[in-house]
Amino acid sequence: MALSRGLRCCQRVFSWIPVLIITSVVLWSYYAYVFELCLFTLTNTLEKVAYLLAFHICFVMFSWTYWKSIFTPPASPCKKFQLSYSDKQRYEMEERPDAQKQILVEIAKKLPIFTRAQSGAIRFCDRCQVLKPDRCHHCSVCETCVLKMDHHCPWVNNCVGFSNYKFFLLFLSYSMLYCVFIAATVFQYFLKFWVGDLPNGPAKFHVLFLMFVALMFFVSLMFLFGYHCWLVAKNRSTLEAFSAPVFVSGPDRNGFNVGIRRNLLQVFGENRRLWFIPVFTSEGNGHYFALKNRSSESHNPLLANEDMWEESDDGSEEGSLVEDHDPSVTIEMEEE
Repeated sequence: MALSRGLRCCQRVFSWIPVLIITSVVLWSYYAYVFELCLFTLTNTLEKVAYLLAFHICFVMFSWTYWKSIFTPPASPCKKFQLSYSDKQRYEMEERPDAQKQILVEIAKKLPIFTRAQSGAIRFCDRCQVLKPDRCHHCSVCETCVLKMDHHCPWVNNCVGFSNYKFFLLFLSYSMLYCVFIAATVFQYFLKFWVGDLPNGPAKFHVLFLMFVALMFFVSLMFLFGYHCWLVAKNRSTLEAFSAPVFVSGPDRNGFNVGIRRNLLQVFGENRRLWFIPVFTSEGNGHYFALKNRSSESHNPLLANEDMWEESDDGSEEGSLVEDHDPSVTIEMEEE
């Protein structure tokens, strides 16, 4: 037990290494740009002020989005998807597998769950003792089920999912802007140092490496950002892009694709003035998502208005939510 705790503690410490690497590079870039380039190399005062003002705007937005991506905790399923104390007791005391499955089927009837496991069974996490909402997956690193999980990113040491996916996209976009701005403004001085028009000194080393590092990060970020833009347009997560979500009718990669406009609104919200600000504006609560084929929702009029089954402030359930699921559907004990 002590060894296991020690290994887990070491794992948590080492998981911060990628974040520390990014932070170190960014802090160095700040010193190199502000001090070595703007203060020690530039001679035009107006150019200094313009460069410093624009740089700090990019730097603040980059730092803000990176902070939000790292420290926004991943959202987990609410209490309605967890086994209550009585249901858990009844489930654990029941020795027959078929009877255990039936207990979980009864619980699932009250929830808006449309996706299934590969076998066609309703998805259940044995570790968290929770029925998985649509697009929810268990993260073995965070040791919890994450709503609309996209992936676990080591560079932010956090799960990217419903609660911080917008922040992650903004982090990628402002990272690219940061790199482009540095490369564009450093380029002429990079050439001057390269051909010897400016005297050798500490600034030469910093300016040359600023150019190379900015271009290197920009190229890698460009592909990653482009991929996630494609995912947003298709309304898919990274996990769904590799393994199509399974519905009652079978696997469908476009099951949640409701059109580019609505797909964008699900991530960024209705208020377009807040799209580029790292504040949470995503639609819904992460437990329910509109489907491309809405005929499956019509079987249960309660699901036409997801607010009818949301939790109240005190965590109590509001109203009776009975869905006509097929009683023949089984529960699969799966761990992802």
